[in-house]
Amino acid sequence: MTIIRQPSLFGIQELYDMEPTQKYEAIISAIDLDRIYHAINKKSRLGAPVELNYAGMIISFFIRYIERIPTIKDLIKRLNDDFIFKMNCGFLVSDSTPSEAAYSRLVTKLSESDILEKSFESVTLAAVTEGFIVDEVIAIDATHFEARDKAPAKKEEKSETTPKKRGRKSKEEREQYLKDQAEKEANLPLYEKKIEAQLDVPLDILRAEVPMNPKWGVKKNADGKNEYWFGYKAHLAVGASSQYILQSLFSSGSLNDGKAAIALLKGMDQRLPLTSASYQTLDAGYDFEPIYEQIHRMGQQSVIAYNKRNEGEMIGFDKNFAPTCFREHSYKYDSFDPKYETLKYTRPKECSDCPLANEGICQKVYKIKITTDLRRYTAPARGSKAWKNIFKQRTAVERVNAYLKEFYQLNNVRYRTGKRAKVHFDMVALIYNASKLAADRIQAELIQQQQAHNFCF
Repeated sequence: MTIIRQPSLFGIQELYDMEPTQKYEAIISAIDLDRIYHAINKKSRLGAPVELNYAGMIISFFIRYIERIPTIKDLIKRLNDDFIFKMNCGFLVSDSTPSEAAYSRLVTKLSESDILEKSFESVTLAAVTEGFIVDEVIAIDATHFEARDKAPAKKEEKSETTPKKRGRKSKEEREQYLKDQAEKEANLPLYEKKIEAQLDVPLDILRAEVPMNPKWGVKKNADGKNEYWFGYKAHLAVGASSQYILQSLFSSGSLNDGKAAIALLKGMDQRLPLTSASYQTLDAGYDFEPIYEQIHRMGQQSVIAYNKRNEGEMIGFDKNFAPTCFREHSYKYDSFDPKYETLKYTRPKECSDCPLANEGICQKVYKIKITTDLRRYTAPARGSKAWKNIFKQRTAVERVNAYLKEFYQLNNVRYRTGKRAKVHFDMVALIYNASKLAADRIQAELIQQQQAHNFCF
């Protein structure tokens, strides 16, 4: 009898336990370093000659995140003290160790280019092409991280000199007021407008106009109390099963989570061939009609926690918007017809022996089109077992947020401006996805070797 040996699971932890040379090679090979080198290399022959090994600088800059080296100063010290580490970073014996100022200039060049975003998309696309991303459910959420500097002192607002007129406005005053408000709304920056203003805006503009300067942010903690911080937010769309970051967005800490969702959704729809994706799951902070509309335009389904917002109860429906019978028993969700976008509900089991059932007062079946109200009617239906199982998978993005903070130094922002802090965020997301891809490639190779071994026997 042939003994079949099961291949062991190879993940990021096993990857990071490898020897440094093998580990660096596996992770860095997933990134197109030539593309980054050409993007930041000096283009002109004029000026002072370039004496630094830029290729080694780029590799060492990446390895700083892999090895969790907290500062550039510590990186330089490691390069000076550890000869083998310096060789692993791509420096030659004759190369001098770059200074802090040289690394600062490297960060400046990276901040003036979108090469890190393009490299991130390239790594993610490679994972899709190689079959490592086949997620049916995608989870979206945001996490905060603090800026390096403390918040500046708040400026005192000047009181208005002209007192407001009290009482009801006249018809002419109200019309003028509405006109002024509409004009004010039209002149606001894109991310200060209502979320529906983003629906028809191109993706490039959505990403270009995201506010990036550190600001005060507020979020309710597990105890229901407001938690304040000064800094930034990382907005992520993560594959629920693969746990790859599919899209990422960096913003000021004051940006509402919901206002970053459409940029993430459009990014997945336009830049990644995610043919397996069917569901987008988000928490109650994303319960806005334009987000449901964007997901519907993508041909996918929304599994978003409902935020009641002081809305009145619907007569004839329960809290999950399922129809109820005359005695207020909820109809049971049965199925969804994708062709007609219709939810089917069947008669409650309590109605089996109800005398009203035979009198035609209660229907046997209810059918409701989700387009009647995309926010209330989702597929699968709210409250159903299928809906709950999909929503549970939203924890994948929370796990990735924790990984980025604990193992990839997301919290360790060393730059004062938002533009340079974005380089830090882009590096963290890129290294994480490159590590995932490297681990999956090694796992696939091990499985292939195991299959070949079993075939020989």
